[in-house]
Amino acid sequence: MEKAAHPRTARPGTAHARTAHARTARRRRVAGLIGVLGALLALMLAGAGPASAHATLDSTDPAQNSVVATAPQAVTLTFSETVSLSSDSVRVLDPAGKPVDTGNPAHADGKGDTARVGLNSGLANGTYTVAWRAVSEDSHPVGGAFTFSIGAPSDTSVSTTALQGAEADGLVAALYGTGRTVAYAAFALLAGVAAFVLVCWPAGATRRPVQRLLMTGWTALLASTVAVLMLRGPYERGTGVGQALDLSLVRTTLDERIGTALAARLLLLAAAGIFLSLLVGQLGQPPKPAAPAAAAPAEDEDADAEAAELRALEQRAAERPQREARLGLGVAWLVLAVALSATWVGADHASVGIQVWLALPLGILHLIAMALWLGGLASLLVALREGVGAEVVDRFSEIAFGSVAVLAATGIYQSWRGLGSWGALTGTEYGKLLLVKSGCVVVMLGVAWISRGWLARLRSAPAEAAEVERAEVPEPVGAAARSEDPVRQAQLDRQRAATASAGRERGLTPTRAGLRRSVLVEALVAVAVLVVTTMLTNSPPGRVAGEIKAAGTTAGAGSTAPAAPQTQPGRTVELKLPYDTKGRTPNAKGTATVTLDPAGTGPNEVKLALDGTDGKPVDVPEVQLAFTLPDRDLGPLPVALTPAGTGRWSGTAQLPLAGTWVVSVQIRSSDIDQTTPTQQFKIG
Repeated sequence: MEKAAHPRTARPGTAHARTAHARTARRRRVAGLIGVLGALLALMLAGAGPASAHATLDSTDPAQNSVVATAPQAVTLTFSETVSLSSDSVRVLDPAGKPVDTGNPAHADGKGDTARVGLNSGLANGTYTVAWRAVSEDSHPVGGAFTFSIGAPSDTSVSTTALQGAEADGLVAALYGTGRTVAYAAFALLAGVAAFVLVCWPAGATRRPVQRLLMTGWTALLASTVAVLMLRGPYERGTGVGQALDLSLVRTTLDERIGTALAARLLLLAAAGIFLSLLVGQLGQPPKPAAPAAAAPAEDEDADAEAAELRALEQRAAERPQREARLGLGVAWLVLAVALSATWVGADHASVGIQVWLALPLGILHLIAMALWLGGLASLLVALREGVGAEVVDRFSEIAFGSVAVLAATGIYQSWRGLGSWGALTGTEYGKLLLVKSGCVVVMLGVAWISRGWLARLRSAPAEAAEVERAEVPEPVGAAARSEDPVRQAQLDRQRAATASAGRERGLTPTRAGLRRSVLVEALVAVAVLVVTTMLTNSPPGRVAGEIKAAGTTAGAGSTAPAAPQTQPGRTVELKLPYDTKGRTPNAKGTATVTLDPAGTGPNEVKLALDGTDGKPVDVPEVQLAFTLPDRDLGPLPVALTPAGTGRWSGTAQLPLAGTWVVSVQIRSSDIDQTTPTQQFKIG
């Protein structure tokens, strides 16, 4: 054994020394890449602090629906959390619909949860409408409107155009949503294909189709990130696509949480470019064959055994650089995948609301599992066409199973956190989208089960299970390597393409073709899942979606709200809303009656009566009345109620526009029992 030890000693200038030096350099490059990615990840997670939920308007000055004696100098809004403002976040319109604010709202006294805009001097008496729009901490735009009056209420006609800022421009919203969908798909492609190569198919790094998948994912993620960054400003402000190139809007976006996340993603993509070059450069090179051992005397059996052991050691030494490269690249992939996932999770629903400390890591796990599954499917499509063996498919099958388990566990938690109640599953847009996504995932699992059947057939046929050897295309040498004759050169190109295609077709046996078709169906359904996921992230969670948003749905104790009555201007309308707070007190169940007079645009006298099941008036600890015009994103407009006896209240409501309104009555019968019945009615 003494002879076997001697070749391991590396002297300066020898091949072993040069290999060791190259290996050390590779380690340093990978370690440097991991360090950069770790620093960027720490920077992203450091800014993801806890928050409440979507921002809501807590109070205003002047108060909503109030009548002030003299014109105020400014309008101030106070929110439930910090909000981001733009130059037109708060607009004040006079009764004729003309703007009377000075523009450029700012935070009052530097408080992030406020917005204040100045008013022009010399305002006349009448009813003024305040339309506001801001961005909450979870990066979602929120908006609304309310009215106040100077001197005395009056009729007001605020045009539809004046309130359009409460919604994003249709084209901008479509482009913005498309950009986010492409970003999700590109991340899945980039991270999933890289993981497939590292874990399942290292030789795939040498294949052109796999390299194209990696570059497509990287390029698409870069382009979609830039597009989302440019479109974010117009999306928040409800302006047209022409404002996408406004650098002032881009600068404002970069000051927001989502802008920080997008900027970090661009930096991470620069690191991802280095990672891809290392991945293809290290795994794309075949291992160097071990040097042949010196011949030993044939009659010496001990010498033969020693030579065999020496060859085995040299073989392991030759393969060691690639093993170390895979390990280092695997760690770099993990850090990069977590960091890129954080650029979504740290600026979305997971970053606000309840249990932020748990929602953030589970959100990251959800995205990575999604990438492993969906990106792996794209890789498997290419691998099957390239003729990989059954063992590669088996490895991916194990990864896919683990990914689905993680997706199920984290998805259930995210659903519970976002919905908050079973009713939100069918009563809110978020819940309905969640049902659609769950249905798509069930379809994917069904197709995956069919794929496992094809995989079992592939294993049972040894001739098909083996990997198909690549057809090597002989390259012309010498002067013929690149013919000067265009016709001859075209002929050579066709020969190479035909040979390569023939090699691929040898890998597509009937069983492989069937497996590839089922995987293709999985990938197509995955595209639908990504689209629905984007729509989910753009929708407010059901837990924070107000019950007023569900106008016309079941109210109170499950009684179906009647159809919206058509009111006639100048006549009194009476709306009856059954309610049940599920409490045990006598006032927990009954009917709320709302009376509007004259039931037209402008000021309306409102009376509210609460009667128990026996028809007698009942009193409650707290009751709130509000009106909303969903079609114009106007409201809720609360009514200041004045007690007028047991179970009776009165007040004045300003309804500035005609349309289908929603009245909501929030009733609290005890410290813990509460409900909010709603009903539609038409004005005009």
